[in-house]
Amino acid sequence: MPTLDELARLYDAHAQALFGFLLNFTGSEADTRDLLQEVFVRLAQRPGLLDGVESERGFLVRLAHHLAIDGVRRRSTRERKHAAFGDVQMAVNSEPADADGAVIGDALEQALQGLPAEQRAVVHLKLWGGMTFEEVAKCLELSPNTAASRYRYGIDKLRDQLRPLYNEIQ
Repeated sequence: MPTLDELARLYDAHAQALFGFLLNFTGSEADTRDLLQEVFVRLAQRPGLLDGVESERGFLVRLAHHLAIDGVRRRSTRERKHAAFGDVQMAVNSEPADADGAVIGDALEQALQGLPAEQRAVVHLKLWGGMTFEEVAKCLELSPNTAASRYRYGIDKLRDQLRPLYNEIQ
């Protein structure tokens, strides 16, 4: 394992350039910080990774680029999963008992379709799938806290969109 002094030297010498490159590539400061951390974690975990390398910076830029591409692929896969779960038709009331039930069902389906795919997926799996936040998180490759937050934001948006209809029916 490289010494802390060696890692600090590498960070001081290359982190700013890597950050600029990754920020330009990802367009997201949060993703850039995560990727930069991953570059230096790799260096810490794999002693000798830089042995025989002619250009430290060139090697680190290539490593960062490969990690960024892997991140884009993972995100793309995750977004497809969210879209697949979120685009499932929400058969809330298959056969409403009255006209109000039909209006409520239509309004709910329309409100659900108005949610971002990642929130819609979590709401669907939680409410209609009966999953726990841990199960939703595992299914969508999220942390349980992220799943809970997306659920809360989705429910808040649904509540705001459906409140006028609720008030009208009361």
